[in-house]
Amino acid sequence: MSILDKEPVIRVKKYLKKYDSNLNVILLNTSARTALEAAASLDCEVGAIVKSLLFKAKNTFILCLVAGDKKGSLNKIKKILNIKDVSMASADEVKDVTGFTIGGVSPVGHLKEINIYIDNSLKRFDNLYAAAGHPNCVFKIDYLNLQKITQGLIKEISE
Repeated sequence: MSILDKEPVIRVKKYLKKYDSNLNVILLNTSARTALEAAASLDCEVGAIVKSLLFKAKNTFILCLVAGDKKGSLNKIKKILNIKDVSMASADEVKDVTGFTIGGVSPVGHLKEINIYIDNSLKRFDNLYAAAGHPNCVFKIDYLNLQKITQGLIKEISE
């Protein structure tokens, strides 16, 4: 079975095609599990890699899309949500909520509906690359379309 035939990747492909038939999943020969690996595989700046970070806040989850050269700021997220108890989701929670394993969490195609915040630092790049359901799969998108396809709210959530 090809990586492109795995269920999480198929889910992302369908979501992308529904939004724009020109969006495609790119299969890499090397891993894109981390932002550094993805940037090396794609020969692009680390910041152009979209990190999908799932945070747990009380009884809900928030997916934060952050540039590969930045870190999600728990303090900024707590202030935006006006909640003191915010933490990174566990690997099991990530799999349960998104349907993806860490290293392949896509900004789209989740199993459950999630609120999404997009860090404004991603605006710096003409092209962005986000995970597509597997550590060897990404898709290329621009900032405006990332915002539209995820219906994410633009926030300052990185440090």
